[in-house]
Amino acid sequence: MTSKNILKDNYTLLCDFYELTMANGYYNTEMKDKIAYFDVFYRSVPDEGGFSICCGLEQVVEYIDNLHFTADDIEFLRAKGVFNEDFLSYLRGFHFTGDIYAMPEGTPIFPGEPILTVRAPAMEAQFIETFILLTLNHQSLIATKANRIVRAAEGRPISEFGSRRAQGVEGAILGARAAYIGGCAGTACTISEQRYGVPAGGTMAHSWVQMFPTEYEAFTTYCKLYPNNAILLIDTYNVLKSGLPNAIKAFKEVLWPMGIKKCGIRVDSGDITYLTKRIRKELDKAGLDECKIVISNSLDEYIIRDLLMQGAIIDSFGVGERLITSKSEPVFGGVYKLAAVEENGKIIPKIKISENTAKITTPHFKKVYRIYDNETGKASADLICVHDETIDETKPLTIFDPDFTWKEKTFENYTAVALQKTIFKDGKLVYDLPSTEQIKQYCQEQIDLLWDEVKRFENPHHYYVDLSQKLWDIKHDMLVKAGKNE
Repeated sequence: MTSKNILKDNYTLLCDFYELTMANGYYNTEMKDKIAYFDVFYRSVPDEGGFSICCGLEQVVEYIDNLHFTADDIEFLRAKGVFNEDFLSYLRGFHFTGDIYAMPEGTPIFPGEPILTVRAPAMEAQFIETFILLTLNHQSLIATKANRIVRAAEGRPISEFGSRRAQGVEGAILGARAAYIGGCAGTACTISEQRYGVPAGGTMAHSWVQMFPTEYEAFTTYCKLYPNNAILLIDTYNVLKSGLPNAIKAFKEVLWPMGIKKCGIRVDSGDITYLTKRIRKELDKAGLDECKIVISNSLDEYIIRDLLMQGAIIDSFGVGERLITSKSEPVFGGVYKLAAVEENGKIIPKIKISENTAKITTPHFKKVYRIYDNETGKASADLICVHDETIDETKPLTIFDPDFTWKEKTFENYTAVALQKTIFKDGKLVYDLPSTEQIKQYCQEQIDLLWDEVKRFENPHHYYVDLSQKLWDIKHDMLVKAGKNE
């Protein structure tokens, strides 16, 4: 199996410098071949939502597949004067030899659970931290924001319009990919269709209208050029006094003789609720009942929700900067933490302890099960277990809150599904990467399995991510032992 290898550049040195100094240190000590386990997880849902969406795995795969140091890379590191020659010689043949387990892209994810786990020699596992985090953090953030906006639109299509406001080139391209996976219908970013199959589309800017002697001439010209995609931007001058009348006239004079009734208008400013009501009334009066109304201009889930509650008549939305940058909360906050090491073939759990209890990690090599209620089909909780634990679905399953242990729930008619898949084994890709379209479909299917209460924008239901008794005991014993050694 191979990845699509879409990455055009060698990103091997896209790492924090301390990952190289630590690798050099491991190489020159007894840690050289030590196996380590690292988990990627995040601590809180953006925008205080009920869940996030895992996204970016494909780019992680491409990075791992392409991981190598060029002669120029090694010469650059030599010039830093901090690495010994044996280590630099080792880098000439450097490649990933470990295992990676991850939740598929599009999976709803919750704080504290490992969404990706690396098992590899410490040098390798430590080195890939930066790229894995930046990739999963960025795309998971945008996919999560996009899905909130899509849900607010209540079935109306959302197009991602944010390229020119994105945080850099890859922010635009991969942001469009993530937004599509999160539920958007398409993007204005053309290269995202070329690379990832995200449908790209668009019509005109205000400058098109301004370039012509009259608004009417701009509209008729556009209708003649693109009769099957005639969406006219009507707020360059005055929506109701000129834009809408000229658009109606152009549609009737150009499209109707061709037998084309499907068309659209776009509004990018003004009092959207008031304007769309007036626009719909005038379009219907003119016999243009198939003409769609598209709205853009600094939208997000809250504005869209309010517009629809106020009775705005809108068929689809274009959403830009507040989606592509997740402006309301632009940091996802995923972290990469050591969970275990191997000594003489035995897995030894490791824990990070902090006075900030939210930063205390869960030790050991783990797996995550999602528990589904067989009567409703809905996801009810996630259970983090030690890697060698299995769940017998023929027996009742009792879970408990790891912080408030007296809170228990017992499942009797349920299905337990292990969420992580094996992506790399011994450095070889063993996972078939799905298409972007397949990921998008899977994402929607999985979100449909969540209770509506988890999807609320404000005060969503707390979805439980609990620890198995075995894992809780291991963590508790390590905390008690650490406390006694203070």
